[in-house]
Amino acid sequence: MREWPHLANAPIKEAVLDIRVTLPSTVGLRELEGMHPRINDRYPSKRPRKRLEASLDLKSGEFSPAPAKVDGYVFLSQDQRQIVQARLDGFTVNRLSPYATWETLLSEAQALWSHYVNVARPQTIERIALRYINRLELPLPIPDFKEYVRTAPDIAPELPHAVSGLFMRLEIPQPSGVVAIITETIEPVEKRSSGDILPFILDIDVVRQETISPDADDLWQKFGQLRDVKNEIFFGTITAKAEALFR
Repeated sequence: MREWPHLANAPIKEAVLDIRVTLPSTVGLRELEGMHPRINDRYPSKRPRKRLEASLDLKSGEFSPAPAKVDGYVFLSQDQRQIVQARLDGFTVNRLSPYATWETLLSEAQALWSHYVNVARPQTIERIALRYINRLELPLPIPDFKEYVRTAPDIAPELPHAVSGLFMRLEIPQPSGVVAIITETIEPVEKRSSGDILPFILDIDVVRQETISPDADDLWQKFGQLRDVKNEIFFGTITAKAEALFR
């Protein structure tokens, strides 16, 4: 893995490590619930995870929601900032801010994955992903987003440059087969005693679809490669002026 600058005040609001799997037909919710006694010293809370589905009638345009189905369990740490999902279709670790380090997240995911494998016995891994949701608090006024963010919409010079809403989504395939999904939005301006700020959301989701053995020796190395892609996008997107806000 490459070495990346350490940001003491990194703007990460949530980090997500996700593994999608195919389970044996004999594994159900009872087996997934059996993961909790193995980790309840660190994840004391347990909740069923419900999946919502709906169908759309193309003629009438009406949505018909189906009853929510439990597809797994969510286990939460005491402060509810560390979360693990054990599902019939996969495994996810969520880390809410404050974020520590990549090594901390990876080590925790490895330990939790071993418990998931023991109870769920996945046959194959179909997809791995790493997602980081960043909240950049940009000081106002901002004459041009590109003072802070290099990947931003271009507004024609003849048009007003004041922006009250933004949503931009890019899908960027990599030569390695990885796909990076970049979403940018803004939240309402916040009043601060030190000056107003504009929350700018930079959401980076890096996905690799590939059939992998659950005990593959290079599984975590592949996650390291996803992190490199994520960091290339993050540090390539923000400017030096933005980076200085987080040091």
